Amino acid sequence: MLTHKFMHIKSLKLLVLAVAASLSLSGCGVFGEKGDETRTWSASKLYAEAKDEMSSGSYERAIQYFEKLESRFPFGTYAQQAQMETAYAYYKQGDQAQALAAVERFIKLHPNHSHVDYMYYLRGVINFNDQVGLLNFLANQDITERDPKASRDSFDAFKQLAIQFPDSKYTPDAILRMKYLVNALAQYDVHVARYYLRRGAYLASANRAQAAIKEYPDAPSIEEAMFILIRSYDAMGMTELRDDANRVFLQNFPKSDFLAGKGKSGGAWWKFW
Repeated sequence: MLTHKFMHIKSLKLLVLAVAASLSLSGCGVFGEKGDETRTWSASKLYAEAKDEMSSGSYERAIQYFEKLESRFPFGTYAQQAQMETAYAYYKQGDQAQALAAVERFIKLHPNHSHVDYMYYLRGVINFNDQVGLLNFLANQDITERDPKASRDSFDAFKQLAIQFPDSKYTPDAILRMKYLVNALAQYDVHVARYYLRRGAYLASANRAQAAIKEYPDAPSIEEAMFILIRSYDAMGMTELRDDANRVFLQNFPKSDFLAGKGKSGGAWWKFW
């Protein structure tokens, strides 16, 4: 009997503590909201403060302001502008996944927006800079040795911009970046072909070199692709194909450094950007 009474009292104490904790947390939430300095700000004030934070490099705080703006004033130009700025802030913060998600959300919600061309451009830039970043240059890392998915995604975004918005002010730069990306994708295939060649996988090397020549015929790296193709055919004893490839190679690159065994001269072509 005493044990049962003790257990009942203990349960009541636990219940009281749980309720007190709940009230305490609720109180914190209420006071936190009351303590929010932005609660009385207008849409224009929130936007201006967010832009100031962006200018000072405080991207996390800028995102918080933009999200508050969109939540409190979901309709109108300020909310739409906040969505665009949020995507850019995530990009500047280095959060590629969140930036792309914000871009896709805006395009889905506002496909006919007067500045949707910028969002297509930003989508390309986000993926582009995943491949061409400051740290890559500092580390002297060849971007063509990385997974080319981001390059392909970037190219597709810029291509869509150029097709849908040929008169956009962002299109000329997008086209320049597309040319760069074509070279990067071609060089990626050549890098893989070279890898197979060094390891004696001659058929795989020839196939990858052929793919680069077919898909990117005007890229600078095609010179090396053709040279790898000749060597692969030669190693497999395919003399007729080797001679055909060599004839085409000599017609297109009569002064190639590869003929003298020098390989590529100068720095890596992909560092011009």
